[in-house]
Amino acid sequence: MPKRLTFRYVLTPNGVERDRTLEIDAAGTITAITPATSPADGFFALPGMPNAHSHAFQRALAGFGEARRGEDSFWSWREAMYKLAGRVTPDDMRVIARQAFADMLRGGYTGVAEFHYLHGLPDAGQGSAMAEAVIAAAADVGIRLTLLPVLYQAGGFGRPAQPAQRRFVHESLDDYFRLVEQLRGKAALGIAPHSLRAVPVERLPELVDRARALLGADCPVHIHIGEQTAEIEQCHAHYGCGPVELLTRHVELDAHWNLVHATHATEAERRLIRKHGATVVLCPLTEAYLGDGVFAAAEYAAAGGRYAIGSDSNIRADAVEELRLLEFGQRLIDRQRARLATESGLGGPLWKAAAAGGAGALGKHGGTIAVGRAADLVVLDESSSALAGHEAATLLDALTIGGGRADFAAVYVAGDKRIERGEVVGRMDPRPAFDATVRRLLGA
Repeated sequence: MPKRLTFRYVLTPNGVERDRTLEIDAAGTITAITPATSPADGFFALPGMPNAHSHAFQRALAGFGEARRGEDSFWSWREAMYKLAGRVTPDDMRVIARQAFADMLRGGYTGVAEFHYLHGLPDAGQGSAMAEAVIAAAADVGIRLTLLPVLYQAGGFGRPAQPAQRRFVHESLDDYFRLVEQLRGKAALGIAPHSLRAVPVERLPELVDRARALLGADCPVHIHIGEQTAEIEQCHAHYGCGPVELLTRHVELDAHWNLVHATHATEAERRLIRKHGATVVLCPLTEAYLGDGVFAAAEYAAAGGRYAIGSDSNIRADAVEELRLLEFGQRLIDRQRARLATESGLGGPLWKAAAAGGAGALGKHGGTIAVGRAADLVVLDESSSALAGHEAATLLDALTIGGGRADFAAVYVAGDKRIERGEVVGRMDPRPAFDATVRRLLGA
């Protein structure tokens, strides 16, 4: 049913507005923003942050495999991930994803683009059961979901898939689109060629054409690219150029494309991304966790590049921490301050840019508090110590520099409260089942 939510401050496209009421229809869409005439329901409302890149099942790995084992890297971590992936059943997937999605809501994410590649069953059976478990988990906790079934076909440039990757693989595009067809109508969908090392680049034009014919011209397309230096070296050896350049030689990038990580994209490649209006999806916590490196975000953003953020491996779901590490990483590289700030500050511009980029990555109409957009909101806690001493002009700077998900009083999806002071509202607590599942799968 229609409702009204009133806040002392609201971050809108026009900046911070004081004492505003959001009129919300039965579908959860904002129909009007008016001066407040009733007591406030909350302190400071931000647009809910879209999570533009997630592998929900990897939530179970957080905290495992941290003991030193020689020259650890992304590639050694990947072996641990494969061991987990080989054991997860559809029931396990639902339990793990439910915990991951609840964590995301606590962390200020109101929607998620789930980059789902764990397709097959442990007994080598095929079908949509694993994807449907992810869909069910999102419904369990009430987060918006854009499911991205992943096409995975190779184990590297010119190499066959490895046995450990068998659950990820679709041998042909026909096999892949059978899965996509099975999932139509069950969730909002996009597509995701995993990477250029896992999908021969020559197959991308047909993949995109078929996806748009089936799902519509606005179908979001996501791809891992330029994440690892070894990947880039192998791409040069095989094709004579880097992965971003290779991609642009074979497909026409546009605003529906989302390039995940692009960590080691060259200046010329970053120009190509901006020229075509694609979005770079940055995952600073995971990129630091895996030792990937740091994307040149300050230069890219200053030149007008679009970006979004994602929780990726889900070691920690906290939109504020992702944005803080994004900014601090640039400061460490450049040895300067305020790298992604504008004259109005850091927190507001950073949150608005990432939310707008993320909304496009999910193919949704959230990402901002405005008429016609979903009432997906994050509400700050006025009593937070991180915000103490600040007025409206610097509250979001204080949040970005010293705050986090503990400073959220509430999170709303479509105008319905999903989180209140860190607790899931009106839903089952996912933690007990998650605890038991992880102990069984990983032998804790």
